[in-house]
Amino acid sequence: MTLRFDINLSILFTELPLLERPAAARAAGFTAAEFWWPFGTEAVPSDRDVDAFVGALDDAGVALVGLNFLDDLSVGAKGLVSVPEHAKRFRDSIDVAVGIAERTGCRNLNALYGNRIEGRVDLQNDLQDDLAVENLAAATAAASRIGATVLLEALNAIESPAYPITSTAAALAEIDRVSAATGATNLAFLCDLYHLARMEEDLFATIAAHADRFGHVQIADIPARGEPDSGALDFTALFKALSEAGYTAESGRGWVGLEYKPSTGITTDSFEWMESLS
Repeated sequence: MTLRFDINLSILFTELPLLERPAAARAAGFTAAEFWWPFGTEAVPSDRDVDAFVGALDDAGVALVGLNFLDDLSVGAKGLVSVPEHAKRFRDSIDVAVGIAERTGCRNLNALYGNRIEGRVDLQNDLQDDLAVENLAAATAAASRIGATVLLEALNAIESPAYPITSTAAALAEIDRVSAATGATNLAFLCDLYHLARMEEDLFATIAAHADRFGHVQIADIPARGEPDSGALDFTALFKALSEAGYTAESGRGWVGLEYKPSTGITTDSFEWMESLS
């Protein structure tokens, strides 16, 4: 197996307090994890809270391989990159995220784009897109200081109808737009196979055509966002396709984040599918 799997501890082991999850993940056999923003809606957590978060990972012997910038997911938002009223909060979170990444060795930082503002005219969309360029310029500049990559993710329109980036093509176009405007070279696509599958995108065609632009991959089965083999996707074939397309550990990438909801509600019941991996 040329892929390597990490566990998203913002959606798995939620039966435990957040700071207890790294140890639970290690006990389950994982040596790497990723998180959404782990401080709720607080853009600048206290040093004590940051130290506690990093310490929980260190004590468990779990590496951090992915982290969201401030996203407000805990209150139902879908990121803040393009949301004018939260521009300062997003900017304030950048140094926090990059500081944690520097301390932990994490090199993938996910910047969720944010929802369109309801009831606004097209001009407002243009203003949101301009703000996204400014915020992503700040994020990529800060991330570049530690050799980190800023990721941009597509979500599905079924669950996130106000989120404007809902396909690989849209995500790559936005990455190209920001790169052209800012000169940033450390932007990449976070390929979440669950969201793309919900949008009925041809996953195999996407992998074959664009794997070289993947900074990270996340998985869950469809339609219920459960673990692999709980739904309709053929993960054995998808993993093979990723490897054959060059998305591998040997290439310096190859991380696949488990970002699913256990079908039984109990995290430790959801790893049986991994027994067939070699």
